[in-house]
Amino acid sequence: MITMVAGIRLPKSALVVLQFLTKRGPQAPRVISKEAKVPLRTVTFALDRLIDTEICQKIPNLGDMRRTLYSVDHEKAQAVFSSYGLGLR
Repeated sequence: MITMVAGIRLPKSALVVLQFLTKRGPQAPRVISKEAKVPLRTVTFALDRLIDTEICQKIPNLGDMRRTLYSVDHEKAQAVFSSYGLGLR
């Protein structure tokens, strides 16, 4: 299912990943996949969509440069959640 927010089309998986990152802070895709119980390919697709729409950004993982972390722009995330009528649980 793909929905549109302010001209931005986001799949449902992107909302799941966005909500996870908003609650847990910066995480690597494998951690998101394992803990949110979403396939890794789906997580990477969702992260690509969130980065393209500038809701998320990549940040270097200084502890292990092979594993990029992803973080959320909280203001944009809040705008997305409010436009869907979602709140953080």
